[in-house]
Amino acid sequence: MSHALDVLRSRFGYDEFRFQQQQIIDNLIEGRDALVLMPTGGGKSLCYQIPAILREGVGIVISPLIALMQDQVDALAQNGLSAAFLNSTQTQEQQQDVRRRLRNNDIDLLYVAPERALGDDFLQLLAECRIALFAIDEAHCVSQWGHDFRPDYRKLTRLHEQFPGVPRIALTATADQRTLGEIEQQLQLQDAQRFVHSFDRPNIFYRVTQGDNNRQRLWSFIQANHATDAGIVYCLSRKKVEETAKWLSDKGRLALPYHAGLDKHTRAEHQRMFLQQEGVIIVATIAFGMGIDKPDVRFVAHLNLPKNLESYYQETGRAGRDGEPANAWMAYGLQDIIMLRQMMAQSDADEQFKRVLQHKMEAMLGFCEQTGCRRQTLLAYFGEILPEPCGNCDNCVEPPQTWDATEAAQMALSCVYRTGQRFGVNYVIDVLMGNTRDRILQNQHDQLSTFGIGDLDQNEWRSLFRQLIALGYLYADIDNYGALRMTRECKQLLNGSMQLLLRKFEKPIRTVKPAATKASRELRAADTPLFEALRLHRKQLAQEQGVPPYVILHDKTLAAICEHRPDSVEALSLIPGIGERKLELYGDDLIRITLEHPVEDIADHSDSLPA
Repeated sequence: MSHALDVLRSRFGYDEFRFQQQQIIDNLIEGRDALVLMPTGGGKSLCYQIPAILREGVGIVISPLIALMQDQVDALAQNGLSAAFLNSTQTQEQQQDVRRRLRNNDIDLLYVAPERALGDDFLQLLAECRIALFAIDEAHCVSQWGHDFRPDYRKLTRLHEQFPGVPRIALTATADQRTLGEIEQQLQLQDAQRFVHSFDRPNIFYRVTQGDNNRQRLWSFIQANHATDAGIVYCLSRKKVEETAKWLSDKGRLALPYHAGLDKHTRAEHQRMFLQQEGVIIVATIAFGMGIDKPDVRFVAHLNLPKNLESYYQETGRAGRDGEPANAWMAYGLQDIIMLRQMMAQSDADEQFKRVLQHKMEAMLGFCEQTGCRRQTLLAYFGEILPEPCGNCDNCVEPPQTWDATEAAQMALSCVYRTGQRFGVNYVIDVLMGNTRDRILQNQHDQLSTFGIGDLDQNEWRSLFRQLIALGYLYADIDNYGALRMTRECKQLLNGSMQLLLRKFEKPIRTVKPAATKASRELRAADTPLFEALRLHRKQLAQEQGVPPYVILHDKTLAAICEHRPDSVEALSLIPGIGERKLELYGDDLIRITLEHPVEDIADHSDSLPA
């Protein structure tokens, strides 16, 4: 592995491999297949980039999003590698040039979408070249259970059939055991060695909030924690994306919408601004995010409940790729449950498929409603055991209170039954609270024994109904305007043979900032001027080259320069993230800026402070 380590140091500027990178790289160099499950930010791309450099020929990377190929190629060019892509954004002349370079063995890595990779013309081109390996990125797209399902991924076995001697590596950050098995089966990787790293992202603080007025709670969260940071806000519908982006913009933040209903140019421009500018908030549907390499996304927020824990894990994983503290914040309410159940009921899928989706949604609801450590629950879903509570989620920092809701639940269920199981949540709550609305009087429901029976307020009743629906005691009948229906699960609860402990309704609480992690690097006050000068220089370079700032240098690299203050090329070469090419391109200026901001220039006024 000495050659691989040499490439890591000289090209990418790192002294050692992380996680299982070394074993994966060794496996590929020797010509064996690999299936890799590694968390976002774990360095999956190095697992195929380095073998593609060391093996003879070109590495073919199957990537699902052509909009991000340019950024990936630009990042490799910064490290002195020859990379290219073939997609519909190029002119005929540009595509011909890439084909010529490919035939001349002048390209280390070529990025293509699965649809192009399966075309007869492209396969004929590959037959004329020497191929080092096939890398299938975002391999979970092969799974019919996920929201990123791409049918063409299931046809990628054609590459193996036509080029059986070329090693393959399939990579994903999101897959449970079912999805891993599906990847193996659909891509014919049964003989591939599995490399499964921990799913844990210890730098991410998980918080789920319940209640109404989600948008205002989102704003309070952003203001308290991320007033100038880049972030992603996920919404379920295009309309909500547009409304939320405008609302945040009116509040003074640069917030851009992103969804499939926007034209191609607008989506590309908003994505470019998010990647290249600092402090931008993208408000998006699930159409945004796969393959995004931006390392300094400090928060991911959900204004709607994700459909399953795979989606939630993948989307929250876009925060804190640099290992620094980040937030995963979600607002969750009764309407989310009803909406998801409606979407599932209206699906044209077969019953087996619906049962799987139902199981996944129940796991998502369980994650939201449970009172223990959220990280333990999340990891357990993916088959990983965390022995102790994490100490870095809302339930660990502020343990939720529970209460014996048995009697209140019996009242609620009885009211649903006595009103004929024909009304929605708001109506039933009005009856329970004794509200004499016209409709209630017309139906004579003010005469029911459950009229005005409870002593909970409206928010507490809504919290109770949300949990009863989440736990499966009630469901909203979509064919009858959301009327509440009782399930068979109610029997034990109504006859008093079981006790029901529920989470107490959350009053508005203070926002807790994420706990610092070992990866966190606090700048000394004396280092701030240098750090800002380096960021300004990086920004200017990025604008000149038309690439995101992090493609030039990561924040962690700038912070390391501030900490170690290299005064020579030799000293700068020891900074993580600076390989030979970046040293050649930027070394002199980085040293000059560092020397222009010595620590001694920061005056020490401590002796003038009052005793």
